[in-house]
Amino acid sequence: MEKQERFSLHAERQFLEGLRDLGDVAAPPSLLGTILARAGLGDAYWSVEAPIGRVYVAHNAEGIAMVALAQNDEVFQQSFQARFHRPAYPVAEAPPRLARQVAGQLRGAGGQRLRYDLRGLTEFERAVLLKALEIPRGEVRPYAWIAREIGHPAAVRAVGSALGNNPVPLLIPCHRVVRSDGHIGNHALGSDTKRAILEEEGIEVDKLERLARSGVRYYGSDSTRIYCFPTCRNARRITEQHRVAFGSAEEAAASGYRPCLVCRPASVS
Repeated sequence: MEKQERFSLHAERQFLEGLRDLGDVAAPPSLLGTILARAGLGDAYWSVEAPIGRVYVAHNAEGIAMVALAQNDEVFQQSFQARFHRPAYPVAEAPPRLARQVAGQLRGAGGQRLRYDLRGLTEFERAVLLKALEIPRGEVRPYAWIAREIGHPAAVRAVGSALGNNPVPLLIPCHRVVRSDGHIGNHALGSDTKRAILEEEGIEVDKLERLARSGVRYYGSDSTRIYCFPTCRNARRITEQHRVAFGSAEEAAASGYRPCLVCRPASVS
């Protein structure tokens, strides 16, 4: 027993002497973020390449807290601090599984749904963003669709505000929500960025704008008597000779057409 104690004391002395020998060596800036993130005590961030350029991603024990374009680490840190009133720390390497999931989502690979830290948002804002997550890649829905789907059909303008306050754009796809008149509209990262993202997802933005200007909101099939949003996967299968354009859900219903059960362009009783 005494021998073991002597050995332990000797090892401790060697450890302390080794620390002294380090002198004033500073830890890498990413060390603190790594420790806090692994302990679930803070927000860590890293940068990743996306179709629109390099973006910063911050996460904590609750999930992904923020996604943003930024010129450099300092700008992102300032932006994060201004929004959440707490710091974010860089990590040398993101958790491998999370990094793969985020990179896959940004590339459009889909896969397992990510977790998000939306604690700073209202219940209404969270409902709006979670509904936006249901919009498939390569499709768009109007603000009014989200308002109706979450049970607040009159809150179209509030839906737009909630989407503009999205802390994790790109991953929660607020870019897939367009104005109720069919025009593309604005985006948290800018209208040009929104257009670029939609085009990268395979959406013909110029065509959508032309439809909006001409007053076309829906496509119907004269063979199935079903109508859809123009970007719906079912609408894309309608051949030109069977395609019927409608300016409103009321017009489609009056013509004997039923709303698509996939894109749900109107309430189904």
